[in-house]
Amino acid sequence: MNTGIKKNDILLIFIVLAVAGLAYFLHSVIGAGGAGSVTVKVNGVIEGVYNLGEDQEIVINEGTNYLVIKNGKADMTKADCPDKLCVNQKAVSKKHESIICLPNKVIVEVNSGEKGEYDAVAN
Repeated sequence: MNTGIKKNDILLIFIVLAVAGLAYFLHSVIGAGGAGSVTVKVNGVIEGVYNLGEDQEIVINEGTNYLVIKNGKADMTKADCPDKLCVNQKAVSKKHESIICLPNKVIVEVNSGEKGEYDAVAN
């Protein structure tokens, strides 16, 4: 009995690795485009809708808040509110996650295909 690797085995391994590599490449290239968007509202009025796949910095409400979109996530980096709770929140990227700045009446909500994680209460 010969239990060594045969040419067909090597070919099969190569094909599986090639398909996996192609899938990873396509996910990294196309994945950012399908990342979704964030809607920015100030005082209940939509100020803009921004693509999560495009790195950018957005000035909100004439400079009261700064939102940075990078690597498919939106993060409030600056705010002139006293408590800075919006700045201390984690970056958002999944559907219905949001960042809220109550003193400045700013809401940033994600609109994407990815579902958000449940918190300990909603479990």
